[in-house]
Amino acid sequence: MRLEIDGVTKTYGATRALDGLSLALPAARILVLIGPSGGGKSTLLRVLGGLETADQGTVQVNDHRLVADPAALQAYRRKNGFLFQQFNLFPHFSARKNITLPLEKVHGHDPAKARSMADHALGRFGLLEHAHKLPAQLSGGQQQRVGIARAVAFSPEVLFLDEPTSALDPEMTAEVLELIQELAEAGQDIILSTHEMGFARAVADHVAFVAAGKIEECGPPARLFGAPASSLCQRFLSRVMRY
Repeated sequence: MRLEIDGVTKTYGATRALDGLSLALPAARILVLIGPSGGGKSTLLRVLGGLETADQGTVQVNDHRLVADPAALQAYRRKNGFLFQQFNLFPHFSARKNITLPLEKVHGHDPAKARSMADHALGRFGLLEHAHKLPAQLSGGQQQRVGIARAVAFSPEVLFLDEPTSALDPEMTAEVLELIQELAEAGQDIILSTHEMGFARAVADHVAFVAAGKIEECGPPARLFGAPASSLCQRFLSRVMRY
């Protein structure tokens, strides 16, 4: 995965969510974004995923130059998988239907092919016996696993995850993090934000510290966690890793 981000700015009214943010990674597989709440992690993920466009600056992900062209952005989004803080499952559809629907409507697969792909994804994540259940009949961890299964069912180019465990209890958090680690070990390119520092340190090959709309520091996890150069990053890690 190759990222080239140069001078990206994104504002919402008077709030400057991204403030001239830049990052160049010629080769990465798992990029983890850490930093304080409100620092710009979610906005950066949405810009990289083509869900938002930058007000200024340039963004390129692999061979895709992201510009404010609705058709081009839609084509780009179809290549990638997304999972955000809320599960965003259709409550009136079964787990299987939550996966087959985008496979049919977005990716153009016929119903039989979509069902086969959905069942493969559900089986991969230990959910096939729950395929007929509605989201309300599933635990939080199971719902999030269905969300991940939906995001990876079509083999996305990049998987974008925005704090995927924020709504889960500790046991379910561990379950979902293990699943994401399995995806990473299987070769899936991933960009995610998280407050789980131990997970970031174990899984990432690059960690970026995002604060005040900028990337203050980016590097291999051993260096960034072991000897952060930025004073902002030092203070942040000293707080979140104290207990």
